[in-house]
Amino acid sequence: MTILAEHGIATDLAEQVGHALADHIANQWRGTTLYIPSDYRHQITKRDLQILAEFNGRNHHALARKYGLVPSTIYKLLKRTQDRKFERDQGKLDLGDGLP
Repeated sequence: MTILAEHGIATDLAEQVGHALADHIANQWRGTTLYIPSDYRHQITKRDLQILAEFNGRNHHALARKYGLVPSTIYKLLKRTQDRKFERDQGKLDLGDGLP
């Protein structure tokens, strides 16, 4: 509700939408365990680009410690980010993820 109000939606309408969304989510996911990662899409991209910029070829473990990840995640993240950068540089597709 606060987010809607911050985007200029009237408080009473924001409250109605907030309750409707909460009800919808509860109905769709009731009885299940839902995992929501602490960093959503744009944060992942921003963080991944920062990690890629700081990567020197030998600092997987230091980056893992700095960003609260395990080294295997750093390896996967770097491969994924480098692959996406390569594809973009080859002109295949602009993924809209801010890779230079």
